[in-house]
Amino acid sequence: MQTEKVIEYIVNWLKDYAINAKVNGFVVGISGGIDSAVTSALCAKTGLDVLCLEMPIHQAASHVSRAQEHIAQLKKLFENVRHTRTDLTPVFEEFKTEVSLEGKQAIVDMALANTRARLRMTTLYYYAGLQKLLVAGTGNKVEDFGVGFYTKYGDGGVDLSPIADLLKSEVYELGEFLKVPKSIMDAAPSDGLFGDARSDEDQIGASYPELEWAMQMDAEGKTTDDFEGRKQDVLKIYQRFNRSNKHKMLPIPVCEIPNNLK
Repeated sequence: MQTEKVIEYIVNWLKDYAINAKVNGFVVGISGGIDSAVTSALCAKTGLDVLCLEMPIHQAASHVSRAQEHIAQLKKLFENVRHTRTDLTPVFEEFKTEVSLEGKQAIVDMALANTRARLRMTTLYYYAGLQKLLVAGTGNKVEDFGVGFYTKYGDGGVDLSPIADLLKSEVYELGEFLKVPKSIMDAAPSDGLFGDARSDEDQIGASYPELEWAMQMDAEGKTTDDFEGRKQDVLKIYQRFNRSNKHKMLPIPVCEIPNNLK
């Protein structure tokens, strides 16, 4: 990959889109992970206004420290970068007092994890509306179009997606070139939605390099019968997630009324 040229292309794309939309710049949710670090750095390079937003909800200390390290570095490098912090923990806890928490614990936990992401989306759009900014998405190609590893109307609710055509490995290439802090480059990818140390690999059952391989094999029409052992397992995992999360990747179904009924 021609890393420098890809960065230049994305930065120009972001800038042109914002100018045509007649907005001031971008707001990015900063999680302490590689995707939000790269996205915010790309936005910063446009020279337009960039608001980095921390939105902790019972966040692991390591996630918080990485996010703050990255924001401090960005603010030092770019005068157009600002930062604010909105602690959503009290909001999340109050929400829990108003809804039923009955049911299978794993299902309740997943619903609450998705609620965290949706509270953050609401907060991002609040600041976006207040300051005339676009919400920049942080999803990569494997998450957004491979396994659908994001929350519908949570981190999937954005105005534009600057890195959604890049595989996770390519995002790391950009991160290295952009000098993203080593603590973020070395950290295991995690959505941080459960308030513990579980990684994306723990949840999915496969690493991003494995998922990239499976995404390629699936695109080539390979089936699980073409492989055995770990490769067969990984392709099964990929195809299961891809199939079950199609509703996130496809347009919302619309019930089209026949003309003769109108």
